[in-house]
Amino acid sequence: MTTTPLPDSRTEPDGSVVVRVLCYNVRSLRDDREALVRVIRACVPDLVFVQEAPRFFRWRKKAARLAARAGLVVLGGGATAAGPLLLSSLRVAVERVEDVLLPRTPGLHRRGFATAVVRIGGTRIGLLSCHLGLDAAERTVQAGTLLDRLDAMEAPHAIVAGDLNDVPEGPAFRKLTDRLQDCWSVRPWGGEHTFSSDAPRRRIDAVLATDAVEVLGCGVPRGLPGVTDADLRAATDHLPVLAVLRVPAGG
Repeated sequence: MTTTPLPDSRTEPDGSVVVRVLCYNVRSLRDDREALVRVIRACVPDLVFVQEAPRFFRWRKKAARLAARAGLVVLGGGATAAGPLLLSSLRVAVERVEDVLLPRTPGLHRRGFATAVVRIGGTRIGLLSCHLGLDAAERTVQAGTLLDRLDAMEAPHAIVAGDLNDVPEGPAFRKLTDRLQDCWSVRPWGGEHTFSSDAPRRRIDAVLATDAVEVLGCGVPRGLPGVTDADLRAATDHLPVLAVLRVPAGG
């Protein structure tokens, strides 16, 4: 798949904004943090949708340190969202944030969403970072809850990204793409499969967007300047997904 250069972040003459979005399961920072920071910085993101952020001892400090080393700030999430986290560049102005804990299924790990409504230039965007469950039935219910949460945010445009623990043909993934664009399918760029990082065979991590958002490219950033295969393998057990999106003005 092509790795021709993706557009840089910018504001267009018509007031629309081009944003760079990174989705990344960081496995609680248990792997090579230097490699992880190098990958994030090389992608030059405006927004980072993190899964498996630190949730225990000094988790806020760990999240803040990751953000600072990557040249970003924490928007919200972490332990209070059961793992999903949102980071951003200083280009992003925050309107509101909310961490959402989902009902616990007995015997299974608790899940949640990190959400925010932000402004970039004159554009208002809803954001949701998610990590859906391992059980297929629970995961499909969570996908429906996610869509309900997007509606409640009342933002004119929305971006969802996360570890869906499902493949594109699966019921939870399809439930989401009935309403949202699967950015890889719209304009594939880079690599496709995201898990595992040392032998990727499945695409279970995705960036999704509402219909008015234009996808300029989306995929695993293999071949991006500054991103090496060694760093991708060392950083965590998932590969990241980088998407560049043009979001209309207004809202």
